[in-house]
Amino acid sequence: MISTESINQVTQKNQLQVSILIPVYRNEGGLEELVSRIDTCMKNSVYAGNFELILVDDCSPDNSWQMIQTLATKYTFLQGATLSRNFGQHNAIMAGLNLVNGAYVVLMDDDLQHPPEAIPSMISELVNGADVCYTRYANRQHAAWKILGSKFNDLMASWLLSKPKGLYLSSFKALKRGVVDQVRSHEGPFAYLDGLILDITKRIASVEIQHGTRAYGEGNYNFSKSISLWLRMVTGTSIVPLRLVTLMGAFIAALGFMGAIFIAVSSYLYPNESKGWASIIVTILLVSGFQTLFIGVLGEYLGRIHLRLNNKPQYLFRYLTKNDSEFPKI
Repeated sequence: MISTESINQVTQKNQLQVSILIPVYRNEGGLEELVSRIDTCMKNSVYAGNFELILVDDCSPDNSWQMIQTLATKYTFLQGATLSRNFGQHNAIMAGLNLVNGAYVVLMDDDLQHPPEAIPSMISELVNGADVCYTRYANRQHAAWKILGSKFNDLMASWLLSKPKGLYLSSFKALKRGVVDQVRSHEGPFAYLDGLILDITKRIASVEIQHGTRAYGEGNYNFSKSISLWLRMVTGTSIVPLRLVTLMGAFIAALGFMGAIFIAVSSYLYPNESKGWASIIVTILLVSGFQTLFIGVLGEYLGRIHLRLNNKPQYLFRYLTKNDSEFPKI
């Protein structure tokens, strides 16, 4: 842990303020406990009176926004925002990053599976030289399919994003202001936060935390949303898939060329041998299947380019609890 003297020195130099940013979706019943625990934790730390909490409602279908408004009148350190429609967790975070004021920014989920008590130790890693501090779970509380999916995602991130070995890309993390400024300069409509972070820095630390049980409701990431996020990582942060399909296409073309030579030689040596239609049909299906796969991969990239050129919004605020005319609202 860092001392109060160290914090005071950084505060005088950089006007230290900790920003805690949380995207909110369908969690009206858990927000009061969440804010109360953050309040208690921060007031009992060296950051007392020098932090802010920003809750970004991702157009929840419940009364989460009304609860945020109520809590904002009770806690002066809290600012709330709601988006015009559901943009997704990573886009909601990008919206919140344009509201933060802190030298250090902590990102966490709204379900209390991320313990606020771990925040001071995460910031300590930043003060001691890291640009980003991720968390890793000592006792993960997710369903089995999510754990398996996370391991697959971890493998893909190591390959596509050059993720450091052993690093778990948790949604509970802390970032220095310089990293935040670089991340929020991304204007594309399909933000993938961890990919942006790994493009910016490799000075990454990690701390172990206890993974809590969800305090209210059920998790919002179902299988289809997880697949969508995975595709965002794959096609939004790397061109490796394009290189892969190019190599696969070359490999299939080479097989076809060798097959043509084999058929020509076989026809010359065994002119009376009957030819099988089954092998022809299988070959057609195989090649057409690969072609469809390649077109699909290209389509993902072209679709994202199309939406970017047509200025598909990354997010749009509808209301803020504090009147900031700098940000357009609808």
